[in-house]
Amino acid sequence: MAQIRIENVRKEFGPFTAVQSSSFTIEDGEFFMLLGPSGCGKTTTLRMMAGLDLPTSGQIYIDGEEVGQKPASQRDIAFVFQMFALYPHMNVRGNISYPLKSQGMKSSAVKKQVEEVAEILGITDILDRPVGGLSGGDRQRVALGRAIVRDPKAFFMDEPLGALDAEFREHMSEELRALHDRMGATTVYVTHDQLEAMQMGDKIVVMNHGVVEQFGVPQDIYDWPATKFVAQFIGSPPMNFLDFDGMIGTGGTEVRLNDVVMSVPKSIEGANGKLTFGIRPEHVTLDDSAAYRGRVIATEYLGTTQIVTFDTPNGLLKARVASHEVINTGQAIGLRFDPRTITLFDATHGGALRSEANEGVLNHG
Repeated sequence: MAQIRIENVRKEFGPFTAVQSSSFTIEDGEFFMLLGPSGCGKTTTLRMMAGLDLPTSGQIYIDGEEVGQKPASQRDIAFVFQMFALYPHMNVRGNISYPLKSQGMKSSAVKKQVEEVAEILGITDILDRPVGGLSGGDRQRVALGRAIVRDPKAFFMDEPLGALDAEFREHMSEELRALHDRMGATTVYVTHDQLEAMQMGDKIVVMNHGVVEQFGVPQDIYDWPATKFVAQFIGSPPMNFLDFDGMIGTGGTEVRLNDVVMSVPKSIEGANGKLTFGIRPEHVTLDDSAAYRGRVIATEYLGTTQIVTFDTPNGLLKARVASHEVINTGQAIGLRFDPRTITLFDATHGGALRSEANEGVLNHG
C-alpha cells in the first residue's frame, strides 16, 4: 500500500478552475474521504490522483514517486465507479478475473486469487452467475472484487454507494469499512454525504468551490470547523450562527451578544467588527435563569430528542433537547451555551478565529 501526497495541485478547464492549489497527505493505510457538495472539485481531485485527468500544475506522489503527469495505467491503482461499470457479457468470475488475465497471469493463479477475493466479499456462491441479474449490492461487490484482485497500491472510489437505496447503502458502508480494516489498504473515497464521511473516514478533506476548506479527523472537523461553510455542511442540524457587531482582544474570554456577556474559549486571534458566534444545537441548554433569551417558533419531534427553533435577538437558533421536555410555541426561554464548545468566526470572510480550544486543529486549504 502507499502514502499519497498532493502538493499545490490545480486543475483548469479553459477559463474555469475546478481545483485551486490543493495540498494534503493521505497516510499509508488510511480510509480518506473527499467530502463536499456537487461541483466542489472532489471528483476532479480523485481523477487527478488516479491519472484519469492530469493536473494543470502541482505534484502528486504515490508511494514517494511523482506521478502527476503519468496515465492511470502507470500508477498501480484501482478505481471503483458509482455505476459499477461491469462487463455485461461476462459472468461474475469473468469480471473479477479480467484484470489478471489482461496481465498474462497463469489460469491456475487467476482461479486461486479470484476465489480468495470472492471469499473475502462473500460472493463465492455467485461466481458463475451473469452480472445482469444481480442486485445492486452484489454488483457493487463484484466491482470491488475486480479492484481488489489486482492488489494495487491504493483504491479510489467515486461515490460507489450512490446508486443504492438508503437502507442498503448503510449496510454496504459498514461492509466497506470492515473490508478496509481487514486489508489495511490505502483508500480514497468521494462522497457528498457528510454522515457517510463521518462514519467511515479516518481523515476527511472538506471542499467547496475547488478549495480545501479543512482537513483532519472527523471529530476535530465537527467540533472545530475552520470556516462557516464547514460548520454548516457538517452536522444535522448544522451549527447555529448568531451574528453580532463586537470585538474580542487577544487573550479575551468574553463577547457580548445583545448586551449579554458570553464566555468563550481564550482568544489567540483578536477581532473587531462583524463577528459570528457559532454553537452546535446539542450544546444549547434551556435554562430560565439565563440572561440570553429566545422565543420558541417551532418544535420537531425526533423520538428520543426534539429540535426546538428559537427566534433570538441575533437570529434563529436550534437546540437539541430531550423529547420529554414540554415546550410550547411562543414561549420565551433562557438559553445557556457551553463556553468550551463555542467557535467565533469572522462574519465577512467566514474563517474561524483561533482560540486555545481550536489551535492546532484548524487546517485551511
